[in-house]
Amino acid sequence: MFTLNGRGKLLAAGRPLIMGIINSTPDSFYGGSRFSDDTAFLRQAEAMLQEGADILDIGGQSTRPGAEWVGQEEELRRVVPCIGLLRQHFPETFLSVDTWYAGVAQEAVAAGAGMVNDVRALQLPGAMQAVARSGAAACLMHMRGEPETMQLSVQFQDVVTEVRAMLAARLASCVAAGVEPERVCLDPGFGFGKLPVHNQELLRQLGALLDLGRPLLVGLSRKSWLKTLTGRDSGERLAGSLALATVAVLNGALIVRAHDVGETVDAVRTAAALRN
Repeated sequence: MFTLNGRGKLLAAGRPLIMGIINSTPDSFYGGSRFSDDTAFLRQAEAMLQEGADILDIGGQSTRPGAEWVGQEEELRRVVPCIGLLRQHFPETFLSVDTWYAGVAQEAVAAGAGMVNDVRALQLPGAMQAVARSGAAACLMHMRGEPETMQLSVQFQDVVTEVRAMLAARLASCVAAGVEPERVCLDPGFGFGKLPVHNQELLRQLGALLDLGRPLLVGLSRKSWLKTLTGRDSGERLAGSLALATVAVLNGALIVRAHDVGETVDAVRTAAALRN
């Protein structure tokens, strides 16, 4: 069982879950996930829930390659009111906050988030302790370097072994800090400090990470990797995204993070039926 804290809701690991992406940012790489006013934001959230999203992931910081940081105060301003708004209108919905800041994690959980989705795997000061105190679930992602520079010098001897080792180390650190393993899922970080060849090998061997004993979350939706594979821009990558999501579920992923919820639900359900 993977325990997702948040109004007592438990989601069993027997069915793949869809995490819908909603960004409160002006510079997210895909325009379809950006919303600048409350009405459009709520309309998109409602549509994703109707299409079958199990989790909504709210972010106030773009993590695309080359993205510049925003400070904690700006991220608080962008994210926490959105989470409060979702909790008010959709009280039974499980919410995730996409942040690496301890202060944002703390305030977002207080506002109603049940998961902290951290591309830095709770490595910034105070982040791990904030999650431990909060009782929220956490997603630990593999990334080398910083979003601004992570694609400039990418080197792996064995990408699967090295990603696995880093995730194992972060999981152990979190457990030692008081974050129960049942609250943790792991993300190999497709596209974060990795070349297409590394992404492909990770996806092929995704099952090698399952022996860490925690559910796997994957973010493959409309990634720049698909530009390499298909030649298409972000607005034209739906088919490629669904193909990658299908392979990920067949290889053991439990949570699929997606911009296009309805289509991804169909692909994931089909893949899960074949896997089972």
